Amino acid sequence: MTGFRRDTTELGDARRRVEALVGTEETAQRPFEHPWELRAFAMAVAAYHNGQYEWSEFQLSLIESIKAWERGDGGEPWSYYEHWLTALETVLTGSGALSEAALDERTRAVLATPRSANHHAARREPVTVDPAVDPARR
Repeated sequence: MTGFRRDTTELGDARRRVEALVGTEETAQRPFEHPWELRAFAMAVAAYHNGQYEWSEFQLSLIESIKAWERGDGGEPWSYYEHWLTALETVLTGSGALSEAALDERTRAVLATPRSANHHAARREPVTVDPAVDPARR
């Protein structure tokens, strides 16, 4: 392709890592049923690469979430990425990267976004996670 230049930035590297994990849009078998699942996957990968938690910690949290569902009455339908998201919330809360206040603030911002913002559509941009802020330093 003439005029194509490879993105050599850190953001470009992150994009290539996520694309390598999920495949390209044209050739992937579509492991994600809904756009939020891809976002949850990308957030977990980005937070790990940003040093927010150890991957083994995430794996144990994911296993625990699945075990809790298996012990339940089976009332809620199976969703692997619901457990993925639960595990991500657990490790980010444990590391201090996620708090109820930050979550409430972000929820208010999302709810204030007009419906016309088209946030239901999947996007291929990489997701970034800010480093954890030490509450004592505020």
